[in-house]
Amino acid sequence: MLRALGAGILKPGDKMPTMRHVSVALKIDLNTVRHAYDALARTGVITIQPARGTFVAQQPPVADQSRLTERLDDLAHRTIASARANGIDPAEVARHIILLTNGEDVR
Repeated sequence: MLRALGAGILKPGDKMPTMRHVSVALKIDLNTVRHAYDALARTGVITIQPARGTFVAQQPPVADQSRLTERLDDLAHRTIASARANGIDPAEVARHIILLTNGEDVR
C-alpha cells in the first residue's frame, strides 16, 4: 500500500479496501492486515473511520520536529537492512529514491 501511496496511485481522500478484502485477496491473516492498517494510521498516512471505512489521509502528517531525526534514522536503517537482505547496494537505493523523487525515469 505504501508503494501505491508513494506512486500516487492512491490519492488523498481515496477509500482503502477493507481489511477483510485485503486479507482474502492476499491470502494473509486478518490480524496481519489489521496491524498494517494500524501502523499506517499511527503514522498519519491513513485515517480509520469506524462504520465509514479507511481513507488515505487528506494531507501528509506534519513531522514532529522533536522526533524527525529519530524517525529518519529508523526509516534509513530499515531501508538499508531491506536493501542488503535483497542483495542491493543501499547507495543504489538512495540514488533510485532521488531519481523517483525528481520524477525521472528510472528504467
